[in-house]
Amino acid sequence: MVVAGAAESPYTRHPAASRTTPAVLVDAVRRAVADAGLELGAVDGFAVSSFTLRPDHAVDLAWRMGLRLRWIMEDTNGGASALNMLQHAVRAVRAGDAEVVVVAAGDRMTGDAFAALVAEYNTATRDHLTPLPMPGPNPLFAMLTQRHMARHGLGRADYAHIPIAQRAWAALNPGAVYRTPLSLEEYLAAPAVAPPLHRFDCVPPVTGADAIVVTTRDRLRDGAAAEVLGVGGVINHDDQTGDGLSTGLAQIAPELWSVAGIGPAEVDVWSVYDDYPVMVLIQLADLGFVPDGDPRRLLAERIGAGRLPLNTSGGQLSAGQAGAAAGLHGLVEAVTQLRGRADRRQVERARFAAVTGYGMVLYRYGACANLAILERVP
Repeated sequence: MVVAGAAESPYTRHPAASRTTPAVLVDAVRRAVADAGLELGAVDGFAVSSFTLRPDHAVDLAWRMGLRLRWIMEDTNGGASALNMLQHAVRAVRAGDAEVVVVAAGDRMTGDAFAALVAEYNTATRDHLTPLPMPGPNPLFAMLTQRHMARHGLGRADYAHIPIAQRAWAALNPGAVYRTPLSLEEYLAAPAVAPPLHRFDCVPPVTGADAIVVTTRDRLRDGAAAEVLGVGGVINHDDQTGDGLSTGLAQIAPELWSVAGIGPAEVDVWSVYDDYPVMVLIQLADLGFVPDGDPRRLLAERIGAGRLPLNTSGGQLSAGQAGAAAGLHGLVEAVTQLRGRADRRQVERARFAAVTGYGMVLYRYGACANLAILERVP
């Protein structure tokens, strides 16, 4: 199965009134279908993830677009939704349940919408965290970052390599919300959010949406696509009593690398879920990309030196986090790179890409993690 089209409804920090959740989702769908060289009438499968689409659902959105579907799904697993939907879409097309599936995710994420989301994310958040008060996930991941710092002997200047490098990529991406170069001095001087996390360690909420088109090779119009070599995930990988310094990727990555027939060293483009810099490092380690166990060396010699194509859109830290679109943003970027359509930020001769998803904080940290490995076609 291949991803034949990928597109984004432009991200914005301050959306116009017309930029409603249905509007940005429909816009992303139409752009992705056009990017695949198809018409909306060809779409017979649809999957969507959104925090703010309610009270509507996937079927309401499909009806508004005039889609006639044989397969439909709705995913509510946050940062893991995109790859979860991709996995289901690939299997649906393979099984003949649909021929052309559009996967979409996005939100109108204003300040009020974000405040409501983090206050009542789930019952654990509503009943136990919000009354403390612990507003949103920042304090939880601040504690996780402290544990990571203590284990590896890292300081804030070490983690700075990730947002600074990604901001440099964002400068080459006209779709990124924040494109001004970021210096180490600016990073260190930024206001504290939940120490040791400061402003540039936390994703900015934005409004926007992403979409991809999953189909078979014989439906390709120009041959430019990304083949899905392997995709899988794990849900509730522990009981939330661990230290959070590993994700479910550690369990599933070996099998998926084997299925794909490549290893981490062969990946040309990395889209790693980057809600916080520490999670980028944790996921890369779980994927087998830190074989010597020394994240400081990876940060200084690869990421900070600009030698690792990591989150080449600028990632969520600079492009923005459009609610449930967070995981799909990295997938759209990976597909764009593999199809050779990334313009000034294009990674030369990009053949393989790895994309991760991570999210749904049950109580202390994310409970869902997944991985997709893609290859350029032809």
